[in-house]
Amino acid sequence: MSNQIQCSHILVKKQSEALQIMERIKNGEKFGALARELSLCPSGKKEGNLGSFGRGQMVKEFENAAFNLQAGQISEPVKTQYGYHIIKR
Repeated sequence: MSNQIQCSHILVKKQSEALQIMERIKNGEKFGALARELSLCPSGKKEGNLGSFGRGQMVKEFENAAFNLQAGQISEPVKTQYGYHIIKR
């Protein structure tokens, strides 16, 4: 499937945590460093890098948000069954 995108994410349990992380990103902290420090997902060790994926491979809320981002753009917190994700395409 050629409709692949590459994303990184930070996963936390609470919306309040996700909003605090968004503030830190807006204040210039590096996405990858925050992912290593704070993400609950094993991908945090790789700065949140999930690699490439196509439609149908991620939970719907995550997929919809990820595919709506432009390259380099960072999402607002996205709620899924796993918690709150901040996604960087």
